[in-house]
Amino acid sequence: MALPPFSDYRVLLMPGLYNSGPEHWQSRWQRLYPGFERVVQDDWDNPQLPAWSARFDELRARDSRPILVAAHSFGCLTAAYSLARDPRGVAGVLMVAPADPDKFGVAAALPQGPLPCPTIMISSTNDPWMSADNAALWGGRWGAEVVNIGAFGHINAESGLGDWLFGQSRLKQLLELAQSAGPQAQFA
Repeated sequence: MALPPFSDYRVLLMPGLYNSGPEHWQSRWQRLYPGFERVVQDDWDNPQLPAWSARFDELRARDSRPILVAAHSFGCLTAAYSLARDPRGVAGVLMVAPADPDKFGVAAALPQGPLPCPTIMISSTNDPWMSADNAALWGGRWGAEVVNIGAFGHINAESGLGDWLFGQSRLKQLLELAQSAGPQAQFA
């Protein structure tokens, strides 16, 4: 059986602190895939889990199609926080270079167990926002498949990834995992 195209899903891009500039892989993906939607925050300079999560919840409630999330940095923490409260509608999460919850003082607010959907976390050995060991720790807690791609910094525009084909392949893998998981109770 063939997998459905991304058009059968909503793909929500969830940037982190300061949003993602024009050369960031999230912005490039949004140009490559015009159907991808960005979760836009009111205050990109002041990340707050409740406010950022509320914006994510508001956007995902607008459409009944299953959602794949492609999150970066603090956006990863926002996704985890939101899904722990209400997993409905989310079929999978791609977490790229998550920010260290301790750096933002939000570790206690985040789930300490597996997320309710397939999750892939991509980390780097030299990410200034989260060590590879801490990424593996949080990825393990959340039941994520953790993929360390080596020395690519914060896996952002400065990493020189262009359209980041490896990341796109992991998003397609996430789609396959979501399909393999079968019908979710949250879609009933």
